[in-house]
Amino acid sequence: MRFHCFKLSRGIEFATCNRINIIVMALTAVKPWIKQLAQTGLISKGIVYVLLGLLGFMAAFEFGGKQNSEASQSGALQFVKDLPVGEVLLFLLAAGLICYAIWRVIEAFYSTDSKEKKWPKRLRYLFSGLAYLALAFSALRLALENKKSGGDQNQDFAGELLNKPFGQVLVGLAALVLAIVGIYQIYYGLSEKYKKHVQELSIHSAHASLLFRSGKIGYVSRGLVWLVVAFLFGRAAFHSAASEAGDTSKAFQFIEGSPLGSYLLGALSLGLMAYGFFNFIRARYDHL
Repeated sequence: MRFHCFKLSRGIEFATCNRINIIVMALTAVKPWIKQLAQTGLISKGIVYVLLGLLGFMAAFEFGGKQNSEASQSGALQFVKDLPVGEVLLFLLAAGLICYAIWRVIEAFYSTDSKEKKWPKRLRYLFSGLAYLALAFSALRLALENKKSGGDQNQDFAGELLNKPFGQVLVGLAALVLAIVGIYQIYYGLSEKYKKHVQELSIHSAHASLLFRSGKIGYVSRGLVWLVVAFLFGRAAFHSAASEAGDTSKAFQFIEGSPLGSYLLGALSLGLMAYGFFNFIRARYDHL
């Protein structure tokens, strides 16, 4: 790739043009490294969602004594820590999540498309990167601390907002943002916009079909969880009670309390596992 410069007047030197060419060639050379970063990040993200779905499914049917309180991102991290050499595995998972965060930030600020990314997409990538960076720090903190993970960060966040002026309004706005994210996730899955990840994949049609199914089920399931969490935040805002808010474990508990709740929670958990596998297949086959 070479950046084409044009001489505007006879006296202008081409030093600036040469510098631009050097920068562009450097970015081109870095692309394989960025792809490896993305692959590592997608695998780590997939592991988190597979574990989250697994814990939710086990809680739904009371396998292994698992409860809804353990079916959260912090619960998935604790599950890893409880494995043999769990601290080492947790450090590796944290490193992978940091890779994912860096890749998302790169996507937010560096456009590889023929046309510039619009600012909503850039903000979405940046928000995603920051969210998984926070999860990576949680994994590192859990690996270094000699205690169980605990507490509901969403409840803590809602409590902090309620203690501020117009706290109920702020929590309500947080609920609105979460609802928008959830609706978008469902729309993204049902509209099959995620197919852009497989249009250029050089894989067998059976694998592509598996990717399509896992992507649609995964995005819709993920969106439904976001909507339940948004409802919990809305209820916390209405009652001005941080205890009404909650993370995925509280959302799973809410779903299980509905008619046929165990079956609904089991299906939703399988959907989250499908989303995890979708990330695995992307890491293996997507050109990124």
